[in-house]
Amino acid sequence: MQSRFEVHDRKQFEIKLEYQPTGTEETRYVVEAYLFLPGSLNIDAETYPRADFYADIHNYVRFKTPVMAVEELLSSDASPLVRLEAWLRTGMGTESDVVYQAKLLSCVLRGALRRFAIGVESRCEGTGGLPADACAMLEADILAMQSGVTRVLERFRAWLRSAGELRLQERPRAALRLVDEYVSLLVEGGFRRSVADMKALPRAEPWVGLRKGLMEAVLREEAYRKEHRLRSVLSPTGDNEEYIQRLGFLKKFCMNVLFLSSKRKQKRQGFEEMLFAFAAGVAMTFATAVAFWAQARFAQASLNFFLILVVGYMVKDRIKEGLRKMLSRVAATHLADRTADLVDPVTGRAIGTCEERVDYGPSLKVPPAVSALRHRDDFLTASQGELSETVIRYRKHIDLDARLMPRTERGLTGVTDILRLNVERFLRDMDEPELALEYVDLADLSVGHIRGAKRYPVDVVFRFTVEEEETDRREETTQFVRLVLDRNGIQRMQRFPEPSAPGTPSGTVPWQSAA
Repeated sequence: MQSRFEVHDRKQFEIKLEYQPTGTEETRYVVEAYLFLPGSLNIDAETYPRADFYADIHNYVRFKTPVMAVEELLSSDASPLVRLEAWLRTGMGTESDVVYQAKLLSCVLRGALRRFAIGVESRCEGTGGLPADACAMLEADILAMQSGVTRVLERFRAWLRSAGELRLQERPRAALRLVDEYVSLLVEGGFRRSVADMKALPRAEPWVGLRKGLMEAVLREEAYRKEHRLRSVLSPTGDNEEYIQRLGFLKKFCMNVLFLSSKRKQKRQGFEEMLFAFAAGVAMTFATAVAFWAQARFAQASLNFFLILVVGYMVKDRIKEGLRKMLSRVAATHLADRTADLVDPVTGRAIGTCEERVDYGPSLKVPPAVSALRHRDDFLTASQGELSETVIRYRKHIDLDARLMPRTERGLTGVTDILRLNVERFLRDMDEPELALEYVDLADLSVGHIRGAKRYPVDVVFRFTVEEEETDRREETTQFVRLVLDRNGIQRMQRFPEPSAPGTPSGTVPWQSAA
């Protein structure tokens, strides 16, 4: 399992997890998140119930994008482009298969362009210049990428023209046109980003020529969309609302072939109904026993018999409600709040299950290993247990069956799990984000005011567990991050290393990301 944390925007915190089964049977992934909220935020089980927590959690589960270089897209038998061309020659494949392969092509090309842009950015950082061998390698990579992408576009659009002569229905035709537009936008965005990252390189050859070559590809794609009367063209003077809208829609439309659908199951509800029926049966047994006893003791037309039946019914009602509450707590302790099957969008088969649960309150026990991560300094160590805080635990179990997961030339396909937590409900009871502090100038003893920021730390500790059924292997890792919030949202995120990390003094923050 691999994890990545980042601030998505001012109100959302994102966790990206990658599950990569290595065996041939079931693998279980357990994700636990412990949120430590200051008592001043007024967050507890009553003000922030489970339904509200789940409303603030946005979950996306999808297959990892297949990793292919541009050259593999042009030649590999597993390439979506090669499969589309083979389908055109042999006549095999349904219209849904064609649309799926076209969408998959855009996803694979998106991954290749993203890796290329990240590689250019990492090698162009700093001002010390690149070594000669690194310069030659960067130049070769840029030329190869530019040439490879051009050939991919030429072959894909030639296939589109040939496919247009076939009798495809209107919906597949429209889908292929949208994929073509998205591919054009991907090339434009990836190359434009790379040109911007190369600004630190010298304004001399070969870098000037390389940047011009990438920008020529950008302009060609822009002209291509204008020629086809597509409105996804950037305007230097406009607000580009439609551009952003179309780009977002096309991304969701093309990448939906990777997203796993969730079929919710009412597993807990069924168990709860059985427990509630048991509670009703116990209460009814008591009421019936009282009625039989009263019937044997008193005449049915007497006042005593009437009063005993009324009292028996009252006690029966309280027994039923009391057992319902007790059994409901038992169900909440041992059963998941939500259960769903993870379904492959292509085959329609369930490749795994997902169970989620949220726990609150003083009955929640924080493991010592989790508490130890917060012992960074005297303030954190001494305040635990002394100052009021609310602890929320979010637990997620994902079971993946490797036998049902698709495979690529590089092995078994992994699963990417993206969780976004909206913190807007944490901000309701916060004070104003800025205060005015009195300040005395030592030179002339004049009194003025300086700015003070009022912010609230929210600690989040993650514990990740991987259990393989085939080898009985179990691995556990922990991560500690802190969100610094004010009434306007997330101001920054701090990520702390493991306490035992060598060379890291207590209380230091080696990495942080501003919102």
